[in-house]
Amino acid sequence: MCDMMSKAYLTCLRDAHERLRSAMFFPPLLPLLHSDPPARLAPPSPLAPLRSDVAVKFGSNSGFLGGEIREKMDSMTQSAQISSSQGFADGQNSAAKESKLSVKDLIHWRDPKKSGVVFGLSLLMLLSLAAFSVISVASYLLLALLIVTISFRIYKSVLQAVQKSNDGHPFKMLINKDVSIPPETFRKHVDASLTYINRGLKQMSRLFLVEDLVDSLKLAVVMWLLTYVGAVFNGITLLILADILLFAVPPVYEKNKTQIDQYIDVVRTQVNATVAKLQEKLPGAVKRSKTE
Repeated sequence: MCDMMSKAYLTCLRDAHERLRSAMFFPPLLPLLHSDPPARLAPPSPLAPLRSDVAVKFGSNSGFLGGEIREKMDSMTQSAQISSSQGFADGQNSAAKESKLSVKDLIHWRDPKKSGVVFGLSLLMLLSLAAFSVISVASYLLLALLIVTISFRIYKSVLQAVQKSNDGHPFKMLINKDVSIPPETFRKHVDASLTYINRGLKQMSRLFLVEDLVDSLKLAVVMWLLTYVGAVFNGITLLILADILLFAVPPVYEKNKTQIDQYIDVVRTQVNATVAKLQEKLPGAVKRSKTE
């Protein structure tokens, strides 16, 4: 009796599987169903006919439902991939923005560690140039860099020989890195610098050809004052002072901006009044309009 019931149960399962496999919704179960039945099988559950009816009904509509489910799954997968790629790109952009520190942030000491490193290295470089020639400073710097890299290369080689490892060249990642300048980047910087060069040449021609007498006189006074500065300081000393002022003045100005702006406005008003008087008295001076 049990054998007959088991055979009938297996026959129902085979029919249901054939219908389901025709709809391509479930993986094939036919090899398992065609295998020899065990000697003893448990009696079928009273819910088996109900399950088979549900499977048959669901299998008849599985082609349409499966297509809808697959389309929804594909759209969900694509949207998830797009969102993940966008999130990764945004993360890279934010990390790149955070890693890059502009000159304005450096001189305002937004990050004290990076500003301190840049200020210390620049000041050390200028002090070295004040004591030695440019060739000596460049040679010492390159020699120190070579000593560090060669020592590290030998150390890693000895360590690999002792540990019998095959890690390869310690600077392999840096060697394989592309350090070439793209032509587009080079042209971009050349075009930007060319704009400033042309503007400077135009300004120099305007000053030295006395297009405006007052501006040319201002340049003459500045050059005359620089002769006294040059008699006291040389170029390297001026660069050292400029470097110190570049990193010292912006934080002080940021803390006392209101008071400093008031004094600057007073000085600017007096200078503009003096220049206006000179323009009225000097013959041939070009009178500027308010819009200029």
